[in-house]
Amino acid sequence: MTLANLRDVLAPAAENGYAVAGFVVLGWEDALAYTQAAEETGKPIILQAGPGSRRHTPAPVLGAMFRHLAEQASVPVVCHIDHARSIEECREGIDCGFTSVMFDGSDRPIEENIALTSQISEEAHRAGVSVEGEVGFVGYAEGKASAMTSVEEAALFDRESGADAMAISVGNVHLQTEAEARIDMDRLREIEAATAMPLVLHGGSGIASEKRRELATTSRVCKFNIGTELRQAFGRALRQSLKDNAQSFDRIELLKPVIPAIRQETVKVISGLSQ
Repeated sequence: MTLANLRDVLAPAAENGYAVAGFVVLGWEDALAYTQAAEETGKPIILQAGPGSRRHTPAPVLGAMFRHLAEQASVPVVCHIDHARSIEECREGIDCGFTSVMFDGSDRPIEENIALTSQISEEAHRAGVSVEGEVGFVGYAEGKASAMTSVEEAALFDRESGADAMAISVGNVHLQTEAEARIDMDRLREIEAATAMPLVLHGGSGIASEKRRELATTSRVCKFNIGTELRQAFGRALRQSLKDNAQSFDRIELLKPVIPAIRQETVKVISGLSQ
């Protein structure tokens, strides 16, 4: 069994100058491909069930699927709830076998964000589950704009929340289809100087691979969330499969080719987060 939580995988990453990829899971095919890529590279990964994934597939099903893959893997695999907006969602994740939860209180005043994160951290830690929080707001490519993380608020959260990792907003954006995010390195360095816990960048697909490697090896950013570029790999492979098998109605056969296609792209992502 190689079930792990964020503390298990992020502490070694911070100490040894690399980062761990948190992969957005939308179904069996991508979860399997991510785990195969982790095996191929010998690196830990984080399987993430975000709000869209949980709306499509119930958390108990996702939790069982993630744990099954983790238990078969020879590398550490974290089973993570992403962007839970309430304590109840976090509790559901813990009850469903996830080893890590993210409480996203970034839309709340910092004092409320810290109080709620602290409460879920106490409950989660009693169950051996890690907690990620967020300070500042990471916006969306075609949605609500970002709010840069305040250094003072990050320092307060670091001291008082009890969380194991902190997601920050320094120019990264969710759902970018092109790698054009501009990371504010000055703000990142200020946050690093004022805090101690591992840092997380959501919207990793929008950060150029060269910049991801630089950040992974020279900063305290230990976790990158990756989704969009691998969704694109899925889409390209599925369109080709439909073209190649125009007469087929067997969804299993139609979906089979997406697994090696996603795995290949995932290996590139994982390999790009270390020296």
